[in-house]
Amino acid sequence: MRTGHRKSAPEVTGGKVQKKNNWEVSPNYYDSPQVMPIIDRKRPGKGYRHILKKKDIYDFISILPDWPELSRGLNAVVLAPGDFSLYGYHVPGVVHVCAWAEDLWIECEPFYYERDQAILERLGVPCLPTNNNIYICRFNESTARAFQLLEILLHELGHHHDRITTRSQRRASRGEPYAEEYARRYQAQIWDDYRRRFELY
Repeated sequence: MRTGHRKSAPEVTGGKVQKKNNWEVSPNYYDSPQVMPIIDRKRPGKGYRHILKKKDIYDFISILPDWPELSRGLNAVVLAPGDFSLYGYHVPGVVHVCAWAEDLWIECEPFYYERDQAILERLGVPCLPTNNNIYICRFNESTARAFQLLEILLHELGHHHDRITTRSQRRASRGEPYAEEYARRYQAQIWDDYRRRFELY
């Protein structure tokens, strides 16, 4: 789970199976393995918008050098509705990147600013402290897209990698530190390729 500056992830309710008109249970990517990961885009919700398009996800995974291994057991990448409490989350087989706030700028408490300071500086995001001990991070569309791909998606893929490399392969047992380190290591590895593939201004 990749949180912004507030609470932990809510219960995942999107994994419920749907019924067809004949009332048979329909398989979906939460409960049925997929031959290839599905890229799904949900409605962003009021006050949010999707910065990422499906094409961005396809272009991004094309520069991940170990994608064939990483995609093992990955059923879907979901562009999920926005949530005040988090940037993204992972459930077994599915990673989610939440929609971004419509006005692009975000507020960030010191702990989270310090955690993300390296990538914010690398992307050139101006972050100004306020009198309330809060940072205002002035993203634009390009830097928000980069943050969602290089930080949030890689973090959630780190949880997935954690799960598929454990003995049981049932859950991500090494937690947030593993996902954070995974994202940081991958960012450095693909940074030049990212700059060639995506605009960053």
